[in-house]
Amino acid sequence: MMDWQKQRSERDARLDAGSRHASGKMVAPESAKALFEAVIRPGDRVCLEGDNQKQADFLAEVLASVDRSRIHDLHIVQSGVVLQAHLDLFERGIARKLDFSYSGPQGAAIARALAAGKIELGAIHTYIELFARYFMDLTPHVALIAAVQADRDGNLYTGPNTEDTPTIVEATAFKSGIVVAQVNEVVDQVSRVDIPGDRVDFIIKSDQPFYVEPLFSLDAAGITENQILMAMMAIKGIYGEYGVRRLNHGIGFPTAAIELLLPTYGEQLGLKGKVATHWALNPHPTLIPAIESGWVEQIHSFGGEVGMEDYISARSDVYFTGHDGTLRSNRLICQTAGLYACDMFIGSTLQIDLAGNSSTVTEGRIAGFGGAPNMGSDVHGRRHPTAAWLKAGREASDGQTTLIRGRKLVVQILETFGEKMKPNFVETLDSVAMAEELKFDLAPVMIYGDDVSHIVTEEGIANLLLCRGPAEREQAIRGVAGFTDVGRARDRKAVEALRQRGVIRRSEDLGIDPLAATRQLLAAHSIEDLVTWSGGLYQPPSKFRNW
Repeated sequence: MMDWQKQRSERDARLDAGSRHASGKMVAPESAKALFEAVIRPGDRVCLEGDNQKQADFLAEVLASVDRSRIHDLHIVQSGVVLQAHLDLFERGIARKLDFSYSGPQGAAIARALAAGKIELGAIHTYIELFARYFMDLTPHVALIAAVQADRDGNLYTGPNTEDTPTIVEATAFKSGIVVAQVNEVVDQVSRVDIPGDRVDFIIKSDQPFYVEPLFSLDAAGITENQILMAMMAIKGIYGEYGVRRLNHGIGFPTAAIELLLPTYGEQLGLKGKVATHWALNPHPTLIPAIESGWVEQIHSFGGEVGMEDYISARSDVYFTGHDGTLRSNRLICQTAGLYACDMFIGSTLQIDLAGNSSTVTEGRIAGFGGAPNMGSDVHGRRHPTAAWLKAGREASDGQTTLIRGRKLVVQILETFGEKMKPNFVETLDSVAMAEELKFDLAPVMIYGDDVSHIVTEEGIANLLLCRGPAEREQAIRGVAGFTDVGRARDRKAVEALRQRGVIRRSEDLGIDPLAATRQLLAAHSIEDLVTWSGGLYQPPSKFRNW
């Protein structure tokens, strides 16, 4: 007879072993290590919640301290590998294999660990891609998550930074897995039930609140005049001309400049109410002036942002909030909104090659992709039309008049040179050589060139939708690559011909005087200005307070 209940029986055995270290669902912090050694088995797939911002840091430290003879060869499946404790799992031999999406601050360490054979890489995923595999072939045996509050029945309140938690719990709890939550406090009644208690097996109140990275707090004082010029060209030459209302911004100073120019330069252009009204976006503090000026109608967020809690609660017409007044974020849902319901993604990258392929994997650094490949994907499953989507599709249609499919605007905005004057435009992406060196089956490309519609630099805008063939595409990219080696190798006649056709447009072609691109145009010049715009509701982290 076939046993169809093996997974459930295994779960029961784990629960029984773990219950010896718990009182009901409650586990004392000093018993966390013993709990892990009771419920985790060698070779398990473990999702240790490391999100874009929120980190189950206490559970990470505990997992990194377990007895290697009892727990080893774990397969870590988590979106963000950002803490030192995440790397310690591999350095100490507790974990062996890794499937992830984003590594940001640990990008260099990940590259070194791969080269040293400390990590066996499954794949670098987009967020949605990894979440999807949680329900296919990467279902966690154990999930270690973070929440703000728990009651004694196990109900969790995840707060503004809900992020990945519902997706992780859904995949684990409904496939006979074990869910352990670290919480900031245990209460009689949670503020809002974000995760029902019957999906949570064990709760540990950590000594300190879980760590949240203030990832989207950018000081406007760091925005340069080059970035302001690029932002002006993007607003006039793309936002205005396509009438982009639904969009996502990547992180960085160029997009922060756009947000701070909407209430000033955008107002001068008469674009209020015509562009940038509906967003899939984390709560960017630099968007506060646009919100306060009436530009923004609605924002759905992947996660929260430290210091924005009171502002969000006071602007519930704009943000998605619960009956308790706090933000409800959800990375999977917001990524899906960005994929299917946004007409434009605009963001920065570290390298672009001659075909428009871009990557954040550079020599000695594997930062991962996060959600950019989803946001920057011209999804072929979309069927609803908008004016911006149809206009982009017509430009790319090459004269076809029937069955024209729309196109998502995927805009890469970057200066021609990056940090330490390293060129951002290259003949071949560093990721290609890295893939060969580390024997990857697939070179890590963040956004493929055939999805990219525009490239914006301080030299102008290259509209790749209007290019007819690889040769024109290459010259369009070279034409905005400035004084990099890629830019200096351009065919001047070909570039001038593309400019005459409007494929390449300089600032003067758009009627923009570069001398007008000054910091005086920004609606806010500092974090303090953003606090003032918010009426004191925005409370930035202490490291951003310099007044």
